[in-house]
Amino acid sequence: MGQVRVLLSVAGLAVLCACGGLHYPTSGTDPNSSSPLVTQGVTASVTSKDLSARNAGSAYAAGKLIALTFDDGPRPYVLFGSKGGHVAPGLVDVLEQNGVKATFFVVGWRLTPKTWGEPRHEEDIGMTCIDAAEQLTKRGHELEDHTYSHMELRSAEKKMGEPWVTHDVDRGAQAIKAITGTQPRYLRPPDWMITSDARRELQHHGYHVLTISSENPMALRDVNSLDYLCAGKNPTGCPRPSLVDGVLKQVEQREKRGVYTHILAFHELTSTATVMPRLITDLKARGYRFVTLAEYMDMVASKADQPVKQQAAGKGHIRVAALSR
Repeated sequence: MGQVRVLLSVAGLAVLCACGGLHYPTSGTDPNSSSPLVTQGVTASVTSKDLSARNAGSAYAAGKLIALTFDDGPRPYVLFGSKGGHVAPGLVDVLEQNGVKATFFVVGWRLTPKTWGEPRHEEDIGMTCIDAAEQLTKRGHELEDHTYSHMELRSAEKKMGEPWVTHDVDRGAQAIKAITGTQPRYLRPPDWMITSDARRELQHHGYHVLTISSENPMALRDVNSLDYLCAGKNPTGCPRPSLVDGVLKQVEQREKRGVYTHILAFHELTSTATVMPRLITDLKARGYRFVTLAEYMDMVASKADQPVKQQAAGKGHIRVAALSR
């Protein structure tokens, strides 16, 4: 009987593999981590981390999802179009034409009366940042917290202490709440830089702190588009052959790990708004659906965390025989 059970288990595994139910990661590099991915073969045990990667797309009722996010605004001339010598499309119009709702991580100091942007670098189109933020809310987009000062929080904490960091984040949240009537739930620290102590304190205050750290499940890590390297008259370091191709390559690398839900991090830049039509079209053609960050988290977060908790509790080994049942 023991030999029969072994043969049935092996046969069951072979059927699963033939049907595409099991996909083992190949060697490569996680785009959001410096850790190499180790090549694995079919063995007598499979870790829950492996199962998490393979089931990430199919296990989520959400399917293939994109949470499109933009930092550093509101910038009226980007959102509603440049009126200067180089007329550019407005990001809001691009999103509406494609039926996409996005999430904007805005900077609190911009949400002060009569503020329209930085005079040295931005164009005044006759609209304040508050007006732009109100328009975003009316059109169904989300506003979330990118701090009040937009200072890099790790360095700021060294100079001014952790209470200053918490106050800066809360101050940004208050500016957003004054417009939306809702307390922001999510924080993206500038450059993702924040100390572990400050992160824990902000989580205690009710914020979900976004990150690119490999400590988080891949579905809950931001995808850094690198669009800031494509801005300006003579950009250097922009992904080749294009920003869109660079983002799609990152998405494909995550798909190879079995992850089909992505938080894409962009910035309110004219150069970014220009490429959005192609990016949105390409992602839709691949079967992706666009949702706000809150919708994304409601559908993805609990399922992405579950395999990690299981691995911590059980040390991650599930016998092949269990897979063949």
